[in-house]
Amino acid sequence: MTPFGARLRVLRAERDMTLKAMAAQLHISAAYLSALEHGKRGAPSTGLVHQVCDYLGLIWDEAEDLAKLARLSHPRIVVDTAGLTPEQTALANRIAQTIKRLTPEVVATLHSVLDATALRSKPKLRRLAGHS
Repeated sequence: MTPFGARLRVLRAERDMTLKAMAAQLHISAAYLSALEHGKRGAPSTGLVHQVCDYLGLIWDEAEDLAKLARLSHPRIVVDTAGLTPEQTALANRIAQTIKRLTPEVVATLHSVLDATALRSKPKLRRLAGHS
């Protein structure tokens, strides 16, 4: 299951909607919606994410969160390590080989490390605006 599919399923259940009824309202097949929820299809298009948000009445943070989950919901990942260090390539391979055995706690820790790295690497807004 993908992050988008898991969240979509929860949102649908909270609103007591059937998969078939929601699919009909979105003008997609129930089979496709089921495949999205179960991670059997790739990440949904931006247009479909907007349709879902509109249909479910999601705005602002909720809509952005769902869009972010959609971007993180490719069930088959390809990591191009060309041009990276041997250590980075080894890490990508180790993650690919062991991901199924990682505990939820280890996955949460890895997310925290990546989140902290992403926060440090963002340029300050003042620098972007041309201020020192």
